Amino acid sequence: MSDSMPPANRLAATASPYLRQHARNPVDWWPWCDAALAEARAQDRPILLSIGYSACHWCHVMAHESFEDPATAALMNRLFVNIKVDREERPDLDRIYQTAHQLLSSRAGGWPLTVFLTPETLEPFFCGTYFPREPRHGLPAFRQLLEGVERAFREQREAIREQSQGLMAALAELAPRAGAIPDSAPLEGARRQLAASFDAARGGFGGAPKFPRVPDLELLLRHWAATDAAGQPDARALAMVTFTLERMIAGGINDQVGGGFYRYSVDDAWMIPHFEKMLYDNAQLLALCCDAWQATSEPVFRAAAEATADWVIGEMQSDEGGYYSALDADSEGQEGRYYVWTREELEGTLAPEEFAAFAARYGLDGPANFEGRWHLHAQAMPAEVAGRLGLTVAQVEGLIDGARRKLLEVRRARVRPACDEKVLTAWNALMIKGMARAARVLARPDYLASAERALGLVRSTLWRDGRLLASYMDGTAHLPAYLDDHAMLIDALLELLQVRWRRDDLRFAIELAEILLARFEDSGEGGFFFTASDHETLIHRPKPLADESLPAGNAVAARVFQRLGHLLGEPRYLEAAARVLAVAGGDMRRAPYAHASLLMALDEHLEPGETVVVRAPPTELPPWLAELQQTYRPRRSALGIPADEQDLPGNLASMGPGPGARAYLCRGTHCEAPIEELARLPA
Repeated sequence: MSDSMPPANRLAATASPYLRQHARNPVDWWPWCDAALAEARAQDRPILLSIGYSACHWCHVMAHESFEDPATAALMNRLFVNIKVDREERPDLDRIYQTAHQLLSSRAGGWPLTVFLTPETLEPFFCGTYFPREPRHGLPAFRQLLEGVERAFREQREAIREQSQGLMAALAELAPRAGAIPDSAPLEGARRQLAASFDAARGGFGGAPKFPRVPDLELLLRHWAATDAAGQPDARALAMVTFTLERMIAGGINDQVGGGFYRYSVDDAWMIPHFEKMLYDNAQLLALCCDAWQATSEPVFRAAAEATADWVIGEMQSDEGGYYSALDADSEGQEGRYYVWTREELEGTLAPEEFAAFAARYGLDGPANFEGRWHLHAQAMPAEVAGRLGLTVAQVEGLIDGARRKLLEVRRARVRPACDEKVLTAWNALMIKGMARAARVLARPDYLASAERALGLVRSTLWRDGRLLASYMDGTAHLPAYLDDHAMLIDALLELLQVRWRRDDLRFAIELAEILLARFEDSGEGGFFFTASDHETLIHRPKPLADESLPAGNAVAARVFQRLGHLLGEPRYLEAAARVLAVAGGDMRRAPYAHASLLMALDEHLEPGETVVVRAPPTELPPWLAELQQTYRPRRSALGIPADEQDLPGNLASMGPGPGARAYLCRGTHCEAPIEELARLPA
C-alpha cells in the first residue's frame, strides 16, 4: 500500500458528501465494504474506524489537524486499514460502536468517533472521540495514540480477546426482555423528572449544553391537553412547554434573520448555538410549533412554524423534491461566520430608524457576544422596544421585519456553509410529517405541496422492488433501510392522510407495516430490531428504545401500529404495538425521562384515542375536517374519505357513505353510531 498521496482516494467514488470531504486526504481511506474488511484480515492489521458527518465541527477540526497532515497519514497508512463512515448513512454502525465506546470508556461518545477494531471479529478494543494533533486537555496526541494502540494490538492479543468477550457479553445484556406493559406510573415519573430539571429562568431542562428535546416537550403538551379535556388543566405542564419554546424562538438557537433552528445551545440562555442546522431538528420543531399554536393561539408559535417551513422550502428542498440533510456549522474555516455581524455591517446596511429598533430588540447596545461580533439573540420584546422609542408595536415590528429582509440579502452574498445534499428516508419522513402538520394546522397548501414533492421523490427513488432504501444523492439510491426509515415514513403517511385522502398512501403505509412485521420484528421477545433480518451481519443487532436526536424507532413503530390497527381494525398491528410496550416496560420504569416517545405510545395504549372517519362528497369534506381539527387533540386522528371511494381495506369497508356527510367515531376498538349532523361532532 503506497504512502504517497494519490490525486483522490477511494472516497471520491462514494455518494456521501461527508466521505467526499476526505477524498483528497493523504490517508488511504476505505469506505466500509467487504474489500476493506478482507484487506484488514489479509494484512492482519487493526482497523481504524472513523465515524462522523458533514456538518460536524470537531470532525472538520480533526480532519484538518490529522487526516490532512502527511506525517500523520503516513503513520495511519503504515499501521492500520483506515475506514471512514458517514454516521447518517450508516446509523447501524454508528449505534453499535457508540454503545461500545460507552461500555469501554464509561462515558458518552460523540463525533468524530474513533474506534480501533480487531480485523478478525470487528470487535472494538479501544475507543475515543476527537484526538488533537498535540497533547492537550488531558488527551494524548493522535500520533502517540496510533503508535500505542498498534503496539497494544501486537503485544496484548490475549488481553484484547478477553476484553472483547466481556464487551460482547455486555452488549448481549443490553438486549431488553419481554415483561408486562406498565401502568401509568412511568408517565407520572417522567413528568416529575422533567419538572425537577426544568430551568424556570431560561426554559429547557438542565444546564448547558441545551438541546431542543422535542419529545419531552410534546409529552408535556399532550399531558396538558388530556388534563384540559378533563376539566382540570395542568397549567404548569403547559407553561414548561410554552416558556421553553418562546425562549428558543427568541434565542440564538433560532436563526433570527433566515429562519430555521440550529442544533443546540452551548450556554444556558439559548444565546450561542452550535451553528449546524439539521433537518431532523427542524422537522420536529416545526410540528411542535404548530401544536403549540393550535393549543394556545399565540402568534409567536405560528410565526416560528412558518419561518421554519419557509426556510426548509427555500434552502433545504431540492429541485427533485427531497429534503437535504444538513447545513454545516462552518464557512470560510470558521464556525458561525455566515450568521454573525459586526456593528459596522449592521449600521451600514440598515436605515437609522431600522437600526434603532433592531439594536434595541437584539441588545446591540451591549457587548458583543460571539468572538467580537454579534449573534442575534432577542433581549427585549417589541412592546418594550416600542415604549423605549416612542413607537407603536406595529411600527417596531415593521422596522424589524424590514431590517431582517435587508440583512438576509447581505448574508446571501457571503460564502454559504456547505450543504449535505443527501436525501435520507427517515429524516425526510420527519419533515414530510412536519410539513403536513403545518399544512393542516396553518391552512397552508404550499406546505402540503412541499410534503407531497418529497414523498414523490421517496416513492420514485428510494422504494425499489418492494424494498425501501435509506439514502439518495446525485441519482444514486443505496443502502437497505432501517427501522427508523420504515416507521417514520408510515407516521408521515398517516399525517398526510389527515390533510387529504389518497388511497395509495394508505396502501403504501400498510405495505411498510407488513415489511416491519416480516423483517424487523423480534418474534421471540417482541419489539423491532434496528436492521432487517437479511441485513449485513454486524457484531450486535440493537433494538433501540430510548430517544436520541431522533425519536426512538420502536416508539414510532408502536404508535403507528396502534393508529393503523385502530383505523383498519387489524388486531395483528395492535398486538405488535403491545409487544413493543411489553419489551420496553422495564426501561420505561427504570428511566422514564429517557423514553418520552415510548411513553406517548404507552399513553395511547392505556387510553386509546379517537379515530374519526368522515365519508362525504369531496366538496362537503372540508367543513367537517375543519371542525374536527380546529383544536389541539393529539389523541385524535381524523380522515376525510370521498363518498365514491369503494373497496376500502379492513374496518374502513364497513364505513359506507350516507345520503350526505357522515362521520364514524371510534374510540379504540369501539365504534359509535354514525353522526350525520355537523353540530353533533365532538369538540
